[in-house]
Amino acid sequence: MFRKLYDWVMGLAGSRHAPTGLAVVSFAESSFFPIPPDVMLAPMVLARPDRAFVYAGICTAASVVGGLLGYAIGFYLEPVGMWLLTLMGHPDGKAAFEKWFADWGLWVILIKGATPIPYKLVTITAGLAQFSLVTFIWASVLTRGLRFFAVAAILKYFGPAMLAEFEKRMALYGTLGLIALVGLIVVLKVLI
Repeated sequence: MFRKLYDWVMGLAGSRHAPTGLAVVSFAESSFFPIPPDVMLAPMVLARPDRAFVYAGICTAASVVGGLLGYAIGFYLEPVGMWLLTLMGHPDGKAAFEKWFADWGLWVILIKGATPIPYKLVTITAGLAQFSLVTFIWASVLTRGLRFFAVAAILKYFGPAMLAEFEKRMALYGTLGLIALVGLIVVLKVLI
């Protein structure tokens, strides 16, 4: 099933409906869809580098709006939110995520929003934890924008060779970035 969805998303990336499809996938991925928009963003930027930042803007805006749906699911439809968390492999996740938000608050969104960790986990659990909606929105704009504009810039300026290198060592780069970010957060927590 996942392979069929992936193939469908890749096919959509090459169609004339690609920008609309990118918005739909970005919106849906923030609350329930399993495939990240990067799968569409990358080939679209490689095909039209002159539109790289337009595509990144579409991803960012649609992802934040989709994140509001995920937040609403967690906030207003707790049973649905819990069911989605169970589908994503976190059947007992509510207590853990609420503790994360209680202990780390904003940092949960900042870390998870910029990493490959499924953003729907953040959006739904932010709603379940009744995290500040205003903070959720601006942090989502910041982290999702950072992620999508970084992908677009790398592909625009360094092209397919950089994408191949990044995909080959994605786990390593993601882990190093996450370690650096967590280290920064710990340092800031100790200093503040």
